[in-house]
Amino acid sequence: MEAAYTTLQDAAGLAQLSQSVEDVFSSGNLPKAAETLATMRHCLSAVGEVAEFANVRKQLEVLEERLDEMVQPRLVDALSNRKVDAVQDLRGILIRINRFKSLEVQYTKIHVKPLKKLWDDFELKQRSSKVDMEKLSGESISGLSFSSWLPNFYDETLLYLEQEWKWCLTAFPDEYKSLVPKVLTETMSELNSSFVSRINIATGDVIPETRSIAKGILDVLSGDLPKSTKLQNKHLQALIELHNMTGTFARNIQYLFSESDLAVVLNTLKAIYSPYETFKARYGQMERAILSAEMTSIDIRGAVPRGVGAQGIELSETVRRMEESIPEMIVLLEAAVERCISLTGGSEADELVLALDDVMLQYISNLQETLKSLRIICGLDSDALKKDAGLEKKEVQRLVDVSEEEEWSIVQATADENADLSFAGRAALDIAAIRLSDLPDKSKKFLTVLEQSKDPRFHALPLTSQRVAAFSDTVNELVYDVLISKVRQRLSEVARLPIWSSVEEQGGLPLPSFSAYPQAYVTSVGEYLLTLPQQLEPLAEGISGNEAGNDEAQFFATEWIFKVAEGATALFMEQLRGIHYITDRGSQQLAADIEYLNNVLSALSMPIPPFLSTFHACVSTPRDQVRDLIKSDGASQLDLPTTHLVCKIRRITLD
Repeated sequence: MEAAYTTLQDAAGLAQLSQSVEDVFSSGNLPKAAETLATMRHCLSAVGEVAEFANVRKQLEVLEERLDEMVQPRLVDALSNRKVDAVQDLRGILIRINRFKSLEVQYTKIHVKPLKKLWDDFELKQRSSKVDMEKLSGESISGLSFSSWLPNFYDETLLYLEQEWKWCLTAFPDEYKSLVPKVLTETMSELNSSFVSRINIATGDVIPETRSIAKGILDVLSGDLPKSTKLQNKHLQALIELHNMTGTFARNIQYLFSESDLAVVLNTLKAIYSPYETFKARYGQMERAILSAEMTSIDIRGAVPRGVGAQGIELSETVRRMEESIPEMIVLLEAAVERCISLTGGSEADELVLALDDVMLQYISNLQETLKSLRIICGLDSDALKKDAGLEKKEVQRLVDVSEEEEWSIVQATADENADLSFAGRAALDIAAIRLSDLPDKSKKFLTVLEQSKDPRFHALPLTSQRVAAFSDTVNELVYDVLISKVRQRLSEVARLPIWSSVEEQGGLPLPSFSAYPQAYVTSVGEYLLTLPQQLEPLAEGISGNEAGNDEAQFFATEWIFKVAEGATALFMEQLRGIHYITDRGSQQLAADIEYLNNVLSALSMPIPPFLSTFHACVSTPRDQVRDLIKSDGASQLDLPTTHLVCKIRRITLD
């Protein structure tokens, strides 16, 4: 009953207010008008959707709009002239009729204007500066640069906002935390297009070619300029410098608005960085263009095409260039990571990885082509195979150095990417967080990369990782072929030496019997193998540097010595299998040759293959004692197929 009675009272009051509200408006008493409208809205909510009050509801909406319009001129005057009491009264009126939004709009509109004027002053100052400088020099000059003017714009904007923050603290104690940030957000929204244009032109100012036509990064990327106009690192560095200026301003704003809600601060910072979004969205394209151009400028093939016959010079020069390209490439990779962090806070890590993968594939492809040229220079892939005997030992050392160092350096560079992709440093991550808050897909990719980078098995550059392994194999193959080439040459005709089929000359007088000495071909090979440790010593010294490094260097040198010694042994055994017939005298000579090589292998701590030890035993044994050797207790130490081979070439029949 009581509720029904109250509703009847509200209905009666609503009817009365509807009739008298015009008189209140006519009086010009805005607070009373606001109170009347608020009471009418309360009564309407009490009576609900009653048909006979439908017109009153429409009347109320019209009256609220009317009162809002009556307040606006007074609000503009109060805000413009800093009348705190008047502003607060008008604020109260608008809140009573649920029209505070109009105060926010008006406040923002009034205070955006001075900031836009600051922005527009750049063109005025630029023209003035240009005229003054041309008068002095008599030449056409671009005038004030945007990069030198921007810090001043930020400083004046910050000072203006600080003053507004203090004033609003008194005038709008409940709303200042959102009102002042709204001014900056709206300002950046209105300036965005112009801001992007000025940034673009400013990036072009650093290169005469783009400055002369007032074009920048976006114009180069669009492909509208001549193909000869390339994106350069200086363009991107200019963009990063501007971004750093903006970053300083953003940190100051973040401090000024620290009392505001996190969402308000985040939206404000997004607005500050928004002009750069156009550029960040094309970061991958920019990075590819710059890295590709810089990688191409690394000349690792310049020496190869020069003159035939200057083998030593060409090889030395080419190896030197390959060697020097390693640290240069690492510097390029590290610079790319720094650019990604500086401009995007790492939020474009996925695009960075793709760009790095692409350019590393190009680089390794260039190295592969150079290796092919080196093989020709070294006589490994042509009829000039015999000419490689003159290959200097120091060139072999440097080829080994380049191969192993190349593999390590590229892998190390990849590891650096993995480490840097963790983006240590809170400041960088803040930039990424601001940007990624509106890019859920990219945020997911970014977080995935960060998580994967913690796994030691993770390869930031998967395609490059595979290609590096293949390149390492190619380098090792080249180094091995160079090191074994002298051995291959010395042993190439061993199976066809005439000494094997020679017989003792028969004379009238008996001659004393002399022991056979190893022939030149095998002593040459043995001496070469024994000098390998000395050849590899300079390289080992380059690898070592501490106790762990000494162990690594020793292992490295030993590994290559073993590889070459095993290869030499295999080549020698292959030649022995090619001998068709051998006399007793030839057997004595071959026994001396094999014994010499076995001694060399033992000196290098290499095991003697069963084939070689059996061959030596069978050729060093007199012809008439070979059958007994095979049947003796020691025969278990012999390799049976090898004994049959020796018997065949010595023309010994086994019953």
